[in-house]
Amino acid sequence: MEGADVLLRNTPGEAVIADKAYDAQARVIQPLSDAGKTVVIPPTRSRKEQRGYDRHLYKTRHLIENFLARLKQYRVIATRYDKTAISFLGAVHLAAAVVWLN
Repeated sequence: MEGADVLLRNTPGEAVIADKAYDAQARVIQPLSDAGKTVVIPPTRSRKEQRGYDRHLYKTRHLIENFLARLKQYRVIATRYDKTAISFLGAVHLAAAVVWLN
């Protein structure tokens, strides 16, 4: 076992939201479903049997990715200049507040 199946095995939470790259029935979707988690992964076009997914929840993932991309526009966040974790967290909070106010 290597890759996503190792990382996702003990993932806390009720739902796992990922992009089309994680559309692997045996390695990703089935183990998560067996663990009782909601799988929100759109099927690839090449899949013979298209599987349904929660489109509203998937849109939330897109908003989060856009927010993180906006945070990374700040040089201090992207390059992690701060030496301590608390200083870095403070910079993330400050940048997040600026992004939120814009």
